[in-house]
Amino acid sequence: MSNSTDWFKDINCAITVCDKNGIIIYMNEKASRTFEKWGGKELIGKSLFDCHGEKSRETIGVLMSKGGTNCYTIEKSGIKKLIYQTPWYNNGEVAGLIEYSLEIPFEMPHFNRNV
Repeated sequence: MSNSTDWFKDINCAITVCDKNGIIIYMNEKASRTFEKWGGKELIGKSLFDCHGEKSRETIGVLMSKGGTNCYTIEKSGIKKLIYQTPWYNNGEVAGLIEYSLEIPFEMPHFNRNV
């Protein structure tokens, strides 16, 4: 396995990564297209906090200082998405945040695997 391979570049899920200061350090192709209206790949090197309102900045701050996960669904332009935000770690310390954005169907099966 090569360390230089970008495994996430072309998957059908938007992935955005920031460092511990909130600076965007990675966007895959889907994320770049998703945020094209705001600059796409030009957002790399810019603050994630500048792209969000006060409530979202608070949530991001808590995730980066205390860990945890923020998960919710949204609907925008007729597309439903699952948003999953969680810290990434370096040597056990929060090093930044990853946001996954997946398009999901409006009606989605749910399976209980405890049966």
